[in-house]
Amino acid sequence: MTGTTDERPGNRRSTRFRLTVLVCAVLPMSFAGWLGWQALAGQQPARTAAGPVPGAVPAPVTAPSGPTAGPTPTLTPTLTPTPTPTASPAPAGTATAGPLTGRTVLIDPGHNPGNVNHSAEINSQVDVGNGHKECDTTGTSTDAGYSEADYTLDVSRRARTILQALGAKVVFTQDGDRPWGPCVDERAAIGNAAHADAAVSVHGDGAPASGSGFHVIMPAEVTAGKADTSAIVAPSHRLGLLLRDRFKAATGEPYSDYLGEQGLDTRSDLGGLNLSRVPKVFIECGNMRNAGDAGRMTDPQWRQRAAQGIADALAAFLSTAPTGTNPAGTAPAGTGSGGVSAG
Repeated sequence: MTGTTDERPGNRRSTRFRLTVLVCAVLPMSFAGWLGWQALAGQQPARTAAGPVPGAVPAPVTAPSGPTAGPTPTLTPTLTPTPTPTASPAPAGTATAGPLTGRTVLIDPGHNPGNVNHSAEINSQVDVGNGHKECDTTGTSTDAGYSEADYTLDVSRRARTILQALGAKVVFTQDGDRPWGPCVDERAAIGNAAHADAAVSVHGDGAPASGSGFHVIMPAEVTAGKADTSAIVAPSHRLGLLLRDRFKAATGEPYSDYLGEQGLDTRSDLGGLNLSRVPKVFIECGNMRNAGDAGRMTDPQWRQRAAQGIADALAAFLSTAPTGTNPAGTAPAGTGSGGVSAG
């Protein structure tokens, strides 16, 4: 034979033999591997067409819905202990049962701490029946800067607490909850709208520093324009007498030595009195420009006694008189015009 290729018959048979052996060995191994893969595939969730992203966190499995869906597994929630509820304090104006249940009191904290920033508004004129007056004023203060508006709010709130404990419903003209005012005519209107059985306007005076003591201001009889105090003069006088006596007993503060007579004064120029349809008085608890009075009025313990005196007077007045009416009294002489109450 010629040529360089080795195609001898013996070599061809040896090659076929080796291939046959190789195929017989590989096929069973491949089949076994395929069976193992199928077994593993049956234990894994089906992949999406794109397949999972290597290393990605699998999305939560959503329970199937519809008629063929199986029962939704019941989950046991983790329970968080519920805090024991506590009672909220009674809001302002809410009374508990007591001897004054069914009675309504108006307390008028004089001025407003925000008045100082609203001069245009408080300087506007309002009709008080027999004339016109400023809507309100800033009030006075001690030499150290403790304002009348802060004093009146503090004492009024203390008195409210005492009266609510006795069962009275207490209405405020303002509770530091408005930027300025209200004007003096609105202060009277608030008491009228509440059908108050009695009303007290709380103030501190700004008289010359040489004067000291407190006084109560009562309405004169005024029938002019929209003012008509004829029905309230007598009961207001009775309330004024009680307030003078109870305030003095509670605080030890002397009667004013610069204004009024025996701690009483009657005025016809205060809109808060002229326009009131319910028994109403003012109290100037002391002269904030006087060092002795200022020292007492800036003392929280003394202010508590002042509040107690005011509350005692109102309780005495309400407990002995029919709603809205009071025995007639004789108005005292004296028409002093000192002090800084806007009225």
